Amino acid sequence: MQAVIYEQFGAEPTIRTVPDPEPSEGSVVLEVRACGICRSDWHGWMGNDPDITLPHVPGHELSGVVAETGPGVRKWKTGDRVTVPFVGGCGACPQCRSGNQQVCDFQFQPGFTHWGGFAEFVEIRYADENLVALPEGIGFVTAASLGCRFMTSFRAVVHQGRTSAGEWVAVFGCGGVGLSSMMIAKALGARVVAVDIGPEKLEFARSLGADAAVLIRPDTDVPAVIREITGVGAAVSIDAIGMPSAVRDSVMSLAKRGRHVQIGLMEAGDSESPVPMNRIVAYELEMLGSHGMQAHRYPEMFSMIEEGRLEPGRLVNNTVALEEAGAVLIQMGEFPSTGISVIDRFR
Repeated sequence: MQAVIYEQFGAEPTIRTVPDPEPSEGSVVLEVRACGICRSDWHGWMGNDPDITLPHVPGHELSGVVAETGPGVRKWKTGDRVTVPFVGGCGACPQCRSGNQQVCDFQFQPGFTHWGGFAEFVEIRYADENLVALPEGIGFVTAASLGCRFMTSFRAVVHQGRTSAGEWVAVFGCGGVGLSSMMIAKALGARVVAVDIGPEKLEFARSLGADAAVLIRPDTDVPAVIREITGVGAAVSIDAIGMPSAVRDSVMSLAKRGRHVQIGLMEAGDSESPVPMNRIVAYELEMLGSHGMQAHRYPEMFSMIEEGRLEPGRLVNNTVALEEAGAVLIQMGEFPSTGISVIDRFR
């Protein structure tokens, strides 16, 4: 098969022919029909993920068709249209037994712990636990756009942030994760403040329904601006960037008893960033992480898409061929574009 592969962290990925994967016990091989290109892939390529071993094929936002099933697979057959969370649960550990496969003790992550979807085919382990059947009305490109950014945002806004109608939600960063979070918050009836350094990204956020926008400049007191807009501060704030300054501003933008949700990954040197702990204590704030979403939670998200309340396809602004994916991956470090890029041509 053809795959995009890199042999050193930070080295230019190349496309070449590698052996086709074979299914093992409990796994399936998917023919990849679409795969998103995500900043998390960029973090992996930069060497910020300890689970990656070289050489490596990235890609964790994928959808496709079951091409082959391994021994022990009961729920799936050749030809099934599916997608998969970027964190796969083993099904047997305490986390999985409690329904929290997204923090499985022995998790499988295509594109991180194993080769991913920047390829014609990919093996997906623990298939019965993790594959999700695609409704007929959801295409492969839209499904790939859900794969990490949208479904992580869905869980962050709905399940972790517990967002309610009428609440103010501040979203830091208007990339794929931030825009997804805004769209989901608006679908719940919340009011959204978008925060970014790019005027064009803020304009796109407004087109998706953001009620207010804050342009970050060197002299901008972002928390003060958000408190002015909202009156008392946001009920929920989301860092969709992964920068120490965004974490601090997000926390300081919250109203009392507000909820900060961290989605954005930090670069290696920033992973131990300090937080304004005195404010957290005085305001009784909650600090929450959001790491993917379980397969069994997808139906709620699918229902909102099929009802027309969510339109994740609006976030896809660029589709590329497999041979173009390496260049797009490299550019992810520069936050170059608005929306999501998806590989949809593999031959």
